[in-house]
Amino acid sequence: MGRAFQNRKLSMAKTAGAKTKLYSRYGKEIYVCAKNGGVDPDGNLSLRRMIEKAKKDQVPSHVIEKAIDKAKGGGGEDFVSVRYEGFGPGGCMVIVDCLTDNNNRTFGDVRTCFNKAKAKIGAQGSVAHLFDHCAVLTFEGDDEDSTLEALMMADVDVNDIENEDGMITVLTPPNEYFKAKTALMELMPDVDFAMDEITFLPQGRSPLGADELEVFEKFVDMLNDCEDVQQVFHNVEFE
Repeated sequence: MGRAFQNRKLSMAKTAGAKTKLYSRYGKEIYVCAKNGGVDPDGNLSLRRMIEKAKKDQVPSHVIEKAIDKAKGGGGEDFVSVRYEGFGPGGCMVIVDCLTDNNNRTFGDVRTCFNKAKAKIGAQGSVAHLFDHCAVLTFEGDDEDSTLEALMMADVDVNDIENEDGMITVLTPPNEYFKAKTALMELMPDVDFAMDEITFLPQGRSPLGADELEVFEKFVDMLNDCEDVQQVFHNVEFE
């Protein structure tokens, strides 16, 4: 699993786009979290998670503060979450998560990316059932038993726990994320999470040929360049 996670992180880094896109993405997500759940991170766990994630990705404080201040003012844009699913080059599976204030624009942009890559948008649920939606916490360690015991004592619903190459990976349902992270930080106050996110993990990987892989990478780049695309998940296997 560790190698698969590393491949995915390398893929994300390669297709993350310019810093301005990254800042815009986080600004929008922080704004939505703050507007929907309140501007106090202590009372809004989704906002707190998003702020922590933004800081880890080196998003400047002024970008975070601006998004929260915007949410304090009320009014503003009304963003909604939209998810598209489909089949990319070589039949690989793709999930595209968006935040939009204009569904027609977003669908048109995403559909154009699929069309240019000769890919196909599917119906809702067409590929999501072949992914596991879960929280993933990965950190250095080798004491799997103590980790599991701490999680069980905190009444965390653990989907899986693995120890590979000196890294422990904990998988939980998305709604157990904060409980699991708190338990691990109490067990190891100085823990540094190599992976700390709620994501879609494919149940199987799809290898692509060299030509298909080239088209796939361009496809993901086009998606990440779309104004409303927040995240792209896939099941492509990288060497």
